[in-house]
Amino acid sequence: MKGNEEASPPWGRWVVLDDDDAFKVKRIEVLPGKRLSYQKHFKRAEHWYVVKGQARVTRDGQDHLLGEGACISIGREALHRIENVGSDLLVFIEVQRGEYFGEDDIVRMEDDFGRAAY
Repeated sequence: MKGNEEASPPWGRWVVLDDDDAFKVKRIEVLPGKRLSYQKHFKRAEHWYVVKGQARVTRDGQDHLLGEGACISIGREALHRIENVGSDLLVFIEVQRGEYFGEDDIVRMEDDFGRAAY
């Protein structure tokens, strides 16, 4: 089991809990009112489980409101983003499955922080 990689992007924080050849698990925190890029991945699918807070997930143009204990699956190449719509910290667990889990497998379509490729 590998882990402990972490980052503090402008929307919050993430830390890798487990990193294997077949999967990666992250704890992701999103600050109130912030959201991740509207993005897609070519080499992995993701599954998100909300453990604290309230989220709006946009998947392929459709919005889904998720509370604590709710989950959603994001298929490969699906456009997706998550937003903290509550007043408290949003915490969710992300399980990635696929053939590659590097941060360079992100294609950003929209980004609040100027990181979009388009």
